[in-house]
Amino acid sequence: MRTTLTLDDDVAAKLKAESHRSGRSFRDVVNETLRHGLAGKRSTATRGPFKIKVRDLGELKPGISLDNVAELIEQIEGPLHR
Repeated sequence: MRTTLTLDDDVAAKLKAESHRSGRSFRDVVNETLRHGLAGKRSTATRGPFKIKVRDLGELKPGISLDNVAELIEQIEGPLHR
């Protein structure tokens, strides 16, 4: 199928560079890149939910709490940590 497509300058330059590097036609490089990109989007949609494994961090030193991260950083690094 023939169609007209307007590419951003940086995208066109990358496609042309890949065409020269690989010795393949610009058309082949564009089609392969589009196929790869479209297949990648489909595969990410079929992934399962992200799960976090909870791990025990052990006992904290007395006076340190993980409930307030800003306070914890200040206790460890001092008031000028920023």
